[in-house]
Amino acid sequence: MFTLHNNLKLLALSLAMASGLAHAQSYPNRPVKIVVPFASGGPADNYARFMAQRLGEELKQSFVIDNKPGAGSIIGTDLAAKAPADGYTLLMMSNTHTVNESLIQSKPFALMKDFVGVAPVNYSNLLLVVHPSVPVKTVGELVALAKSKPGKLNYASSGNGTPYHMAGELFKYMAGVDMTHVPYKGSSGARTDIVGGQVDVMFDAETTMAEFARGGKVRALGGTGLARSANLLELPTVAETVPKYEATIWLGLMAPKGTPADVVNKLNAEVRKIVNNPDVKAAWAKQGAVPMSMNVAEFDQYLNADIAKWANIVKASGAKPD
Repeated sequence: MFTLHNNLKLLALSLAMASGLAHAQSYPNRPVKIVVPFASGGPADNYARFMAQRLGEELKQSFVIDNKPGAGSIIGTDLAAKAPADGYTLLMMSNTHTVNESLIQSKPFALMKDFVGVAPVNYSNLLLVVHPSVPVKTVGELVALAKSKPGKLNYASSGNGTPYHMAGELFKYMAGVDMTHVPYKGSSGARTDIVGGQVDVMFDAETTMAEFARGGKVRALGGTGLARSANLLELPTVAETVPKYEATIWLGLMAPKGTPADVVNKLNAEVRKIVNNPDVKAAWAKQGAVPMSMNVAEFDQYLNADIAKWANIVKASGAKPD
């Protein structure tokens, strides 16, 4: 009886493994939707479209983008959380999501409870820029001006909890200045208004703002990495004036909790193949983006560590949703 019982267990395990393998081999057999909880035109949207195209080519199936911006990513993320956990709905997320775990308490979801990490995609530094009418040319001059006019300067972001918002809050905290946060529904609107002069200051991804700085539409004061960008070596880092200051934007893919592990692992392998492609690395380097490659377990650890990191910064800076 003992032997029969063990044999039955082994048979059940073998059937489950065979079923999982068959599932992974057949996935995807219909279009996959990638929910982007941000407006079109920003880094998350741009790289989601890039990944959708490459994943479609690799897996011989359509990956379609569904932009659902609003409420600092909450609206689209909630829709993705409630989608069937079958691998046919994915979420393009950023460190907005890890920040929001501590910044916004009343969310209808919890990131690590309602989602599983699939794979990171890339990260890039931000640029601290001002409209050319703002009478400063260096980070030090901006700090001095902000200190002389507490609360008078404003800075744009793509919404509460986004990397642009938190870069501004971190700058305020570390530089000891007071600037007024102006949240937008997406980075495109914020970018339009910094170029138009409706707002004074913005932290924006190098991948999207560098061309505006080179064209003279904004004045770049500093990069937010600890080292100068390879594409903008003449531009100082903010940390050269505000020691240890660092802020980046990173992107990744998640899926609703309960998505089959074989599907998650298959997607992870495909994403890593794409981001480690030498041609992709070279193209992204010119844009200021650095590929990130982790297995599922490593990405899970990274997500939890980033949530803890931003919880500390939110608490120390006193940042609140506007």
